[in-house]
Amino acid sequence: MTQATHHPSQDELEALFVNNAELDQITAYFNRFNPIRVMRMEGMEIRHSAILAWLLDPIENHGFGDAFLRAFLAQALRGADNPALTALDVSKADLRDAEIQREKRNIDLFVSSPSNGWAFIIENKFHAKQSDGQLAKYLERAEEDAKGAKLPFKHQGIFLTLHEEAPSAEVAEKYVTLRYADVCEILGSLMASSQARMGSEVQQFLSHYLEVIRDATDMNDEQTDMETLARQLYRSHKKAIDFIMEHGVSTEFTFAADQLFGEGLEYGDKAKAEGVKVMYNWSNQNSFSFVPTPWVSALGGEDSKPWAGLKGWWAEFPVICWFQLNTKEDGVKGALFLYAEVGPVDDPDDRKYLIECIQKCAKGKLEKQIKFRADASRSGARYSKFFNGNSTAIADISDAEAIEAGMRKLLLEFGAVFKTVEPALIEFAKYMEGEDD
Repeated sequence: MTQATHHPSQDELEALFVNNAELDQITAYFNRFNPIRVMRMEGMEIRHSAILAWLLDPIENHGFGDAFLRAFLAQALRGADNPALTALDVSKADLRDAEIQREKRNIDLFVSSPSNGWAFIIENKFHAKQSDGQLAKYLERAEEDAKGAKLPFKHQGIFLTLHEEAPSAEVAEKYVTLRYADVCEILGSLMASSQARMGSEVQQFLSHYLEVIRDATDMNDEQTDMETLARQLYRSHKKAIDFIMEHGVSTEFTFAADQLFGEGLEYGDKAKAEGVKVMYNWSNQNSFSFVPTPWVSALGGEDSKPWAGLKGWWAEFPVICWFQLNTKEDGVKGALFLYAEVGPVDDPDDRKYLIECIQKCAKGKLEKQIKFRADASRSGARYSKFFNGNSTAIADISDAEAIEAGMRKLLLEFGAVFKTVEPALIEFAKYMEGEDD
């Protein structure tokens, strides 16, 4: 649990929020209009590929001709140990005949120039990491296609990455690395030198895109200035900001949980959703934990004596349930889970008996939804989840309604499971009472 902070005074809150030029400046920075962010596309790899395909195509309406394509390829080859194709070769070449293809046999970007006899396989990784054998597979496919069509292309792989990641060792001689930081510099330089040939709409769009990749690569001077300003603001108003962080931070997940279970819940409060009655335990920005109230009653009620080994663990009952929202690598999609777990009951034999009770109740009825790991009952085990098929996809983690709908869906799907587990807990409680006697 978070350590409680001291309440700030009225004067301290007013100093932070009333006519504070530093706070106004930071607020204005976050309120910049950027359509790419508005559509939540800044972290989506496929959208970056679409924009890059447009920039690389010499016949598109960006006004660069083949200048961006030449600069992009030459920068990738710069310093590479490849005597067959060098950065100088590309920078001097006429690439106006280049064809840009997206998702050709799953290759993110495929660039071919028949007049030069060159083909480039570009694998774009904005957040995700390369998979085993992925780069080699794409190169093999491209070479097979060229051989089948009798095209005398020299093939070169380019691994475009946001992070400092090198191509896997198996393709190190056939792939070169290009960073988004390089793309940022190329695009910024070309925009500065090509303004007269660019339409105002193109300039505006590319300014928005350049802002996105500058932020992602930590090359945005304004962002650096704002970070410095934010640190100064925090030092000046630490007490008020700490209080706000403890009591005022909300996310779309917390909005969804509040909508479903009610706002302002404290430990022990009762709530109900989709026919499932729960006792609230604790929550944060992406988790909401509870114990179904029939489980609480089955285990002796809220005032039951402490369970050995469970002090400080969740609600201090032998079992706990919680929702958890996990974010995918693209920063947009997510997965919502409904977990149930047997905790660290002190005596391994008692813990094993509880697991066996739950398994026995599920046998022949809900075995697909109640499934422990094979080693859950071993002597050293302490935490054992037992819900199976317990997740649902969230298309956009910033959509509170979608998260709430996901919570409702999982509660409906596991309503029967909650009821099935209840007799197991009654049996376990009786077993523990017998041991005490």
